Amino acid sequence: MSLSDEFGRDVLLTGWGHSRFGKLVDETLESLIVRVTIEAIAQAGIEARDVDEIYLGQFNAGMQPLAFASSLALQASADLANVPATRVENACSSGSAAFQQGVKSVLAGTARTVLVIGAEKMTGAGAQTVGAALLGADYEMAGKESRTGFAGLFATVTDAYEQRYGAIGDPLGTIAAKNHHNGMSNPYAHLHKDLGEAFCQTVSEQNPIVAGSLRRSDCSPVSDGAAAVIISTHRSANAATTGVRLTGFGQANDFLPSAKRDPLDFAGTVAAWQRALQMAGVELDDLSFAEVHDCFTIAELLTYEAIGLTPRGHGRRALDEGWVFRDGRLPINLSGGLKSKGHPVGATGVSQHVISAMQLTGTAGAMQLPNAQRAAIQNMGGLAVANYVSVLESI
Repeated sequence: MSLSDEFGRDVLLTGWGHSRFGKLVDETLESLIVRVTIEAIAQAGIEARDVDEIYLGQFNAGMQPLAFASSLALQASADLANVPATRVENACSSGSAAFQQGVKSVLAGTARTVLVIGAEKMTGAGAQTVGAALLGADYEMAGKESRTGFAGLFATVTDAYEQRYGAIGDPLGTIAAKNHHNGMSNPYAHLHKDLGEAFCQTVSEQNPIVAGSLRRSDCSPVSDGAAAVIISTHRSANAATTGVRLTGFGQANDFLPSAKRDPLDFAGTVAAWQRALQMAGVELDDLSFAEVHDCFTIAELLTYEAIGLTPRGHGRRALDEGWVFRDGRLPINLSGGLKSKGHPVGATGVSQHVISAMQLTGTAGAMQLPNAQRAAIQNMGGLAVANYVSVLESI
């Protein structure tokens, strides 16, 4: 049974907006939100007064002087006055959490048209403030000082993987090089640097160790940015694009204390992935591409295994066989992923949906994958604690 059959209505992405990601010194959180809101409404071919509800994904408002951001989108138009607006937070998956809240409002019939925004202004907060905010997503490290921050947590995962399955340094470098190469085609990307495998697989003065065996090239950058999408039950006759259809979605949370679970299982990712694909009535081989959460290269490698692309412990096979490259079986992170595109935390999940919608409507420019028909989006918060997956298809 399809999503539309089960709920009696289609869920469409009809318009979107996306800022550049990076160190945006001339932008504020408000200006970013307003910019992408105006773009999304215009592309959807609707008026601001047609928006029934707003959800804003933002991770840690404490990084901003203004910690109450839910109404900032209203600055885009006087016609948004009194529209219900809610800020949604679920660590690094805040953007996808906001997206699914918007989807549920449409499915519940309480809204016909929802504006979903993801936004974060991080680079001006300082490394210590950002690091402390990100560590708030971990049970053991919340409130503590750490020189390596969240990289230290994923470094322990990398160490555990190597102890169980053997050394993996080269595949992690290959993932970094792949995503940097893909990011060269993304005009929104924070890092436009095609670093190459040799650089990414080597420790050097330009590519030092950050934590454990993770190099700088294994870690996504701290970024500013925003993205927005219009979710609706119908398309406007004035829409600039044909839109895409949501066919499945899933969410799963795992235990926050890592001692309660195997950190290599990514069990929540597995559950969210299976729920989304089952709802959509598709399998892995039905997908044209996927955008996944590569906050660190080890996260992408473990995702290969969690989604069933390879067996456990054999994630490097997806690289060795070329499956995850642009011309492979399942191209992954054609946008450059978080690694190259950047990771303005609350914006990431919405950005993944926008980039995927662009691919499915043939409007992705230099990023465009020929004949893209169906996409999966995986976004996670913390160490695979809050997990979200969406399946989109072209109309």
